[in-house]
Amino acid sequence: MNKSTHYSRRTFIKNVLMGTAGISIAPAIIPSYVWGAEPSALPNERITVACIGVGGQGKYDMKAFLSLPEVQVVAVCDVDDNHAQEAQKIVNEFYAQKKNIPEYKGCDVYHDFRDVIARKDVDAVMIATPDHWHPIISIAAEKAGKDIYCEKPLANSIPEGKAVVEAVRKYRRVFQTGSHERSRDNARYACELVRNGRIGKLHTIRVNMPVDNHTPIPPQPEMPIPPGFDYDFWLGPAPKEPYTEKRCHFWFRYILDYSGGEMTDRGAHIIDLGQLGNGTDDTFPISVEGKGFFPKEGLFNTAMSYEFRFEYANGVELLGKSVGPRGIKFEGDKGWIFIYIHGGDLRANPPSLLQETIGPNEIHLGRSKGHHKNFIECVKSRKDPTAPVEVGYHTATMCHMANIAMRLGRKLNWDPEKEMFINDDEANRMMQPSMRAPWTLG
Repeated sequence: MNKSTHYSRRTFIKNVLMGTAGISIAPAIIPSYVWGAEPSALPNERITVACIGVGGQGKYDMKAFLSLPEVQVVAVCDVDDNHAQEAQKIVNEFYAQKKNIPEYKGCDVYHDFRDVIARKDVDAVMIATPDHWHPIISIAAEKAGKDIYCEKPLANSIPEGKAVVEAVRKYRRVFQTGSHERSRDNARYACELVRNGRIGKLHTIRVNMPVDNHTPIPPQPEMPIPPGFDYDFWLGPAPKEPYTEKRCHFWFRYILDYSGGEMTDRGAHIIDLGQLGNGTDDTFPISVEGKGFFPKEGLFNTAMSYEFRFEYANGVELLGKSVGPRGIKFEGDKGWIFIYIHGGDLRANPPSLLQETIGPNEIHLGRSKGHHKNFIECVKSRKDPTAPVEVGYHTATMCHMANIAMRLGRKLNWDPEKEMFINDDEANRMMQPSMRAPWTLG
């Protein structure tokens, strides 16, 4: 981590948790690209956004930004031309309808993210590529002076995540990790109840993470690369492999070269709420252990079933299993609260817990107007958003720690200050990313 900054990441996190949401770190942004805003919004109130990676989740994020009146989506980028052209059509049709004009052509299409971040008129980028691309694009965008909304997990390895944090703080950018579950009112209320002792002394956090795709598949045949899909660019820093349909797009999450399976997919949402409820957003557990079934043959090699255990310095245990219902349960000596993922419905024992009011002098976690809206507000205010880069880093690191412990099949002790495993060279080597030339984080 960059320790030289005068305002430490721990201070940033504590301010976010207490509702002060950071400090001013740069002048309010005035977009350089003034594009004829409606009279209801002055040009310098608009934020221009480019969307990088516009497949499934990227399309969802893009539509969320389109819905915000203070945002103008000016570009889309994808190595799959079909995704890019579909996204461009959605954007242009949206603005044509909004402006009540026959045709709108203000959204440009790009194949290479470097061409997008080179644009001087882009204020912020949304990144929803496969996980193995997150750190390279994030750091390049940070260097180019862009603010960033990046999907979880922050990175596909611990050192890469650390490098993203350092770049965000060095270049003084606003960074929102796409852990949108922590923006839900019910989730924040439940964590306030836990933090304020309504369930008594918290001792156990139980994480339910069923794996939707829990069946290994055999080795897949090499297939022709579909027209318009730049497969080599999609692989990027990952090892060279023959193309087959279920290696890419949605299925990438079940291959360790590109992702960490359910652990870094929905796990990054659920474990993130564990961190928030435990008041440990600014640190890590001190140990991890677990076991999981990792297929040895076939295309998919992430854990298809698992159980794991984290221990925190405050004595709290976080226990996870690949069982349902998907969500997280906080257990104290006077009761418990369960948050369902996705949707945020709550259950509690005693049920009266959910009628509690948080007093004015208690811990308040604040409320978000929406994860995407919160990011845009922070682009303007230069404050840290609901899920700043350090939060994304700590949560993603826990996911990677669990995967490493399960693959090794033994308990691992973790040093939260040095951010490495204690006296375990093999585990520390497994943290390290390997990048195919010419791609680097630099």
